[in-house]
Amino acid sequence: MDWNEVVSFFQKQGILLLEGLMVLIVGIILVRWLTRFMEKRLKFKKADAMLLGFIRTLIRALMYIIVVVTAISVMGIPLTSVITLIASGGVAVSLAMQGALSNLVGGMTLLVLKPIKAGDYVKVGELEGTVQSIGAFYTEMNTYDNRHISMPNSSLTHASIINYTREGTRRLDKTFSVSYASDMDQVFAVLHDLIRRCPGALPDPAPAVHLNECADSGMIFSVRVWVKTADYWNTNFFLVEEGKRALDAAGIQIPFPQMDVHIQ
Repeated sequence: MDWNEVVSFFQKQGILLLEGLMVLIVGIILVRWLTRFMEKRLKFKKADAMLLGFIRTLIRALMYIIVVVTAISVMGIPLTSVITLIASGGVAVSLAMQGALSNLVGGMTLLVLKPIKAGDYVKVGELEGTVQSIGAFYTEMNTYDNRHISMPNSSLTHASIINYTREGTRRLDKTFSVSYASDMDQVFAVLHDLIRRCPGALPDPAPAVHLNECADSGMIFSVRVWVKTADYWNTNFFLVEEGKRALDAAGIQIPFPQMDVHIQ
């Protein structure tokens, strides 16, 4: 190969390389423009915010892959060689990214089946809080004391999720322990009056008061009321505070643990 042939070769490859770089630059600009356009269209249609973020991330990644593959093809690099290289390294990459891929599939499952959505108050294992967003790999959640939790999506798809928000109402159960010397009818009357004064108790389903258990130290009465999910904690605190005041005002004693010891 003489010098002219060498120069001609590099000139040809240089042109191909320049064309490939141009395709890459133009492709990246188009991807960014299409991503913004798609985001505006989905927002106009009031799409789910979590679904919007997930779709944007996934489609942008796919479009970038298409741009890179197109640029490589324009540069004159055989796609079969690229595909072979990707396939040979695919096993190692898949093993290294096993957790990430599991989280990605978990995110898609959560968005399709929708067991939770942004704004839901949920409990997963020992953790509970309000869902902020479902991303491609992690679900963001804030606890009631404002701690931020990032949970891998795969852990959510393999766990039991308690969703306190979805049904709109919850049943609130409170127990009150009274001494055996107390008049049962009087206790029922006091607790029914407590329910009538409770601002968060719903009339339907009807609230109820029951003698739940005859324990070692006293009788345990249960109060069951249905409330709106948003009123749960305010109603809970009302029943506890006003229940104690009502029992004290009626002269009904709350028992303390006690034990009788007989010496022979």
